[in-house]
Amino acid sequence: MSDAATTESEWYTESVETACDEYETGAEGLSSEEAERRRDGYGPNRLPRAKPTSLWEIALRQFTDPLIYVLAAAAVVSVAVGEGTDAAFIAAVLAINALIGSVQEWQAEQSSRSLQELIETRATVLRDGDARDIAAEDVVPGDVVLLESGYRVPADVRLTATHDLEVDESPLTGESEAVLKDEDWEASGDVPLGDRRNMVHAGTNVTRGRGRGVVVATGAETTVGQLAEDVTAVEGGQPPLVMRMERFTRAIGVAVIVAAAITAILGVVIHQYDAVEMFLFAVALAVSAIPEGLPVGMTVALGVASRRMADVGVIVRRLVAVEGLGSCTMIATDKTGTLTANELTARQLRLADGTTYDVTGEGYDPDGAVLRDGVQTDAGSDDRLARLARAAILCNEGTLSRRDGEWTWRGDPTDVALLALGRKLGRTREGALAEYPQVEEIPFESEQRFSATFHRADDRTAVFVKGAPERVVAMCDETTTDASLADLEAETEAMAREGYRVLAVAEGTLDGELDPEAPPPEPTGLTFLGFVGLIDPLRSGVRTAIATARRAGITVTMITGDHPETALAIARDLGLAERPDEVVTGVEIADRSTDDVRELLGTTHVFARVSPEQKLDIVKAARDAGHYVAVTGDGVNDAPALRQANVGIAMGQMGTDVARDAAELVISDDNFATIVSGIEQGRIAYDNVRKIVYLLVSTGAAEVVLVLLAIVAGMPLPLTPVQILWLNLVTNGIQDVALAFEPAEDDVLDRPPRSPTERVFDRLMVERTVVAALIMGPLAFGAFAWLLDAGLSATAARNQILLLMVLFEVVNIGNARSETTSLFRLSPLGSPILLAGTITAFLVHVGSMYAAPARAVLETAPVPLGRWAFLTLVALSVAVGIEVHKLWWRRRRSPRRVTEEES
Repeated sequence: MSDAATTESEWYTESVETACDEYETGAEGLSSEEAERRRDGYGPNRLPRAKPTSLWEIALRQFTDPLIYVLAAAAVVSVAVGEGTDAAFIAAVLAINALIGSVQEWQAEQSSRSLQELIETRATVLRDGDARDIAAEDVVPGDVVLLESGYRVPADVRLTATHDLEVDESPLTGESEAVLKDEDWEASGDVPLGDRRNMVHAGTNVTRGRGRGVVVATGAETTVGQLAEDVTAVEGGQPPLVMRMERFTRAIGVAVIVAAAITAILGVVIHQYDAVEMFLFAVALAVSAIPEGLPVGMTVALGVASRRMADVGVIVRRLVAVEGLGSCTMIATDKTGTLTANELTARQLRLADGTTYDVTGEGYDPDGAVLRDGVQTDAGSDDRLARLARAAILCNEGTLSRRDGEWTWRGDPTDVALLALGRKLGRTREGALAEYPQVEEIPFESEQRFSATFHRADDRTAVFVKGAPERVVAMCDETTTDASLADLEAETEAMAREGYRVLAVAEGTLDGELDPEAPPPEPTGLTFLGFVGLIDPLRSGVRTAIATARRAGITVTMITGDHPETALAIARDLGLAERPDEVVTGVEIADRSTDDVRELLGTTHVFARVSPEQKLDIVKAARDAGHYVAVTGDGVNDAPALRQANVGIAMGQMGTDVARDAAELVISDDNFATIVSGIEQGRIAYDNVRKIVYLLVSTGAAEVVLVLLAIVAGMPLPLTPVQILWLNLVTNGIQDVALAFEPAEDDVLDRPPRSPTERVFDRLMVERTVVAALIMGPLAFGAFAWLLDAGLSATAARNQILLLMVLFEVVNIGNARSETTSLFRLSPLGSPILLAGTITAFLVHVGSMYAAPARAVLETAPVPLGRWAFLTLVALSVAVGIEVHKLWWRRRRSPRRVTEEES
């Protein structure tokens, strides 16, 4: 390479030869050794990343909450009036709160970064003359990159060859229209970025066609790399659930602060309490009643769910999907690769004259044989069979080779399966290309449903075609085969009924040569060669997963481009359909109105021969029908449906970069069963958020009831400001975070999906909170009055009421573990983190009763054993009350089910 490398901005003015000379590369690409050397020199092909938020910056963020300002003001007032102990405690509480919040945010940020690193962008390059799939960050200047629809461009590339190559450059230019590329385009003067047709840039997406080119810039040197500083400065938004709950918290906060102010005024005016004491008390009361730990608790719950989803193979790209996936009422799923293993094997060949061959072997390993009537044969024994094999391996974009004793492949599964078939017949694509050099191609695109390649054959041009049977057969001349087109259609349906994915193969010739200045014509007048029947076995566990999804109230709908008979055969195995009239085709959808499609979704769960546009229409109709839709997809053509869905789910193994960009979730193993596991984790996360809400709001409400009753009765304050802060921010603060780790309840997938519009603080939550507050608050007030009547000082009585409130918290967190299941049916050992958190919080308080510094601040002291027993019995009352409410709720909501359980 020359020392004076051409800058990227000038490469569109240079020729292909100049680019190759500059980076000392050619048609075979780089050698592995040279690529490794260049990676060491240039560094990884990675964009500049936003500087990670430091721990001290996260810690400072903990002091930007309005509630913190109120507490800080209270501390200042305490110092001003000589209450240094109270001020010190408030400062300690602020420090502890900041510490807990900082640790949680730091862990959440680290987890988010590690999860994002699981989503790896890939690139196809030529190394040592072979096409290899590598991590995009391993691409180096001088690499020859192969591009096709659905791929993200990994670096800035000077194109050397294109075929109908169209690229979406909107991430760089803002233009929504894809740009048609041309390697022979020449610049005249300074040309804007969007008009440089012989270049493609890192971060853009191939929407159509094929191409190749030489990498001229990587990492920070790319066009997008030079803009990365602006890009990485943009911060992501919060999940809607967290935003809603923060608004909820603020609304409660305003109401509580007003109520606390009124309480303080009443205490001063009516009962002549000390004004400073009532100010501090009002602050503490407001802090106790406002669930300011809710956003942190929810963020932790969603972060825990993200990690759990990653453990089962669901990578969360947007935290909103954790909440949404648990709400989905319908999964619109692809067949190939999601319900099936996407490891196609050619199992049957039917030639044009009706001769049938069976094929043995599994997957892409070419070990196997082609049998006729049980006798092994090869291409040399039957000219018709040889022609079919030749067409199948020439009209092909895949690769299949043996490296280091192992078979490796790249490309579409159908192409690779046909290459394996060719090897079983003794034919390789390399050998066929030596005899028939390729001069042009029409790559496969989902909307056209066929592909074709053109080859030199003496003074003619040979054309080989494969694709959907009805598409290819329509291109054939009926006089070239013994069978009529109707007979061929019947053959297709017969193979499809047996569960085969059917591919038609044909060949033809063109007189003369193709016009190099014009796109190749769509082939006509072809000779039909035969059908290839491919089997794609069901994925392990997918039947059980579909049954589980249905039990969870989720509709599973299969949308595929396959033949209706093939779709029906798979649907029967999956339990989605039994009769042909239960399968609707794309042709039938085209003739129906939107309202008709919406009605179809109530009875039809299998759609076949569906185009990408029709898949989008189905998803829209499902949403209009009230479904919360999760959609799976892997190709560039799936991106519109993925964006239209409530939750888009892209495939991690076979999925394209475009599909992954459009989705909120990525399934690492492409397995439908993994989606159901993700739904379970989403429901667990939402359950845990509700549990945190109940625990915080009910405990705060109980403290408010206790204080208001004491003020109305003209009694001393039952808790001091620092004691209220202790309850809310220390003992309860430990336990609410522990609730975020609560495991699944037994019935998490036996319930119907919740409504997406359901409020977190719904009727059940309101009732449960009121019941808990009206048990804990009045009982604590009664105990306080009794203790005072028994002759205890206000300080001693407060010490025991403080212990009672801690015991209430311990019992109430058991109530929070399930909204419907009895506390006494839930083993504490089933939630070890919650058990540890509860024990820790309890021991922290017990320690405060014996440690001199804590005793001085909290006014605590050891409690006699007999009084422990009394307070424990009082605390258990909240368990009894909530158990009664749970039983009443179950009877009201599902009386028949409860009766059966009790019997």
